[in-house]
Amino acid sequence: MAMMRSLFVAKNIFGGSLAGTRKTTSAPKGFLAVYVGESQKKQRYLVPVSYLSQPLFQALLSKSEEDFGYDHPMGGLTIPCPEDTFLTVTSRIQG
Repeated sequence: MAMMRSLFVAKNIFGGSLAGTRKTTSAPKGFLAVYVGESQKKQRYLVPVSYLSQPLFQALLSKSEEDFGYDHPMGGLTIPCPEDTFLTVTSRIQG
């Protein structure tokens, strides 16, 4: 139960949608929309643009560049890693 509560809180912090039904086309000022996941169905997250300067986040972006180059099939930035890895990295960056 605590794990589910933590996941719910993390998804709220980073802008994820538990049902995966949130369909917005833009991110608020100061945030970047990214799609995370290894399967066809990706989860959308909003992350602060300040994360772009963080080495841990840059490692995720490098992986994305290796897999997709600059042609992202979702129309936005796609990070091909497990969601739990993404949440671990972003929680470490957050402090």
